[in-house]
Amino acid sequence: MQDLVRVLNHTYLGERALWERDFDWSGFRWLDCDDADNSVLSFARLSTDGSRMLACVANLTPVVRHGYRVGVPAGGRWTEALNTDAAHFGGSGMTNGDVDAEPVPWGDQPCSVALTLPPLGVLWLVPEHQR
Repeated sequence: MQDLVRVLNHTYLGERALWERDFDWSGFRWLDCDDADNSVLSFARLSTDGSRMLACVANLTPVVRHGYRVGVPAGGRWTEALNTDAAHFGGSGMTNGDVDAEPVPWGDQPCSVALTLPPLGVLWLVPEHQR
């Protein structure tokens, strides 16, 4: 747990999309807040100038979700900045690594990614060019 909190803090400090617009509604965007059937929530955080973004996807059930599609605000390759189910945090090790955003609109986003959502896990994804 200490290692997870350490990585969370490090990632938070290093990713200005997570804190730059804390008190401004324009720094937050729901990606999907309506999937009660699967108990999955997803949202994006954006930096002040819009050049940095982070997508957060939370699977709130003990069920693995394979091929779960989430809309993202930009195309290209996205990479996991954090996965709470990683083996070094004591999880099952179910990770996605890098995923390519397809030009498949999803929700009100122009692109989307297909993910494997780990059980009771949270993913933080960032565009590859931000890594």
